[in-house]
Amino acid sequence: DRNPSMLDAAIRLHQEGAAYTGANDRRITFIGRFLRATRIDEIPQLWNVFTGEMSLIGPRAEWVRLVEDYEKKIPCYHFRHLVKPGITGWAQVNGRNALTWEQKFAHDVWYVDHWSPGLDFKILSKTLLQLVTREGISAEGHATMPEFRGSGLDEQ
Repeated sequence: DRNPSMLDAAIRLHQEGAAYTGANDRRITFIGRFLRATRIDEIPQLWNVFTGEMSLIGPRAEWVRLVEDYEKKIPCYHFRHLVKPGITGWAQVNGRNALTWEQKFAHDVWYVDHWSPGLDFKILSKTLLQLVTREGISAEGHATMPEFRGSGLDEQ
């Protein structure tokens, strides 16, 4: 009986794939929960903004392994990629993780279609307000968001 190591976690991740976190996920530590709640965990992404890989404002980046699946299941999903991904965006200031996936993707496409410096200023202002109020950090019953299982649009 030994404590699980980072190597054990890496092996499990390789075997099982990355998994979304649940509300009571044992992988989330007290420190991790604090970092997420205060959004301090976003700070390292500023490096990606400085290097030009990301923008401060734009649609949130998704896991690379999921993008191909999203593009098959979600109409107009690819439009999100017409702009650089951002640390904050229209979906984040309009509900963030309290939104459904479909609502988030719709907000992202709306942002791409309506981009302006004034809109970016509005998003940045609302983001700063949300840092104080801590709104929308997680969907009910989840540490962040439930896994996307399809838009349901193909069933209509």
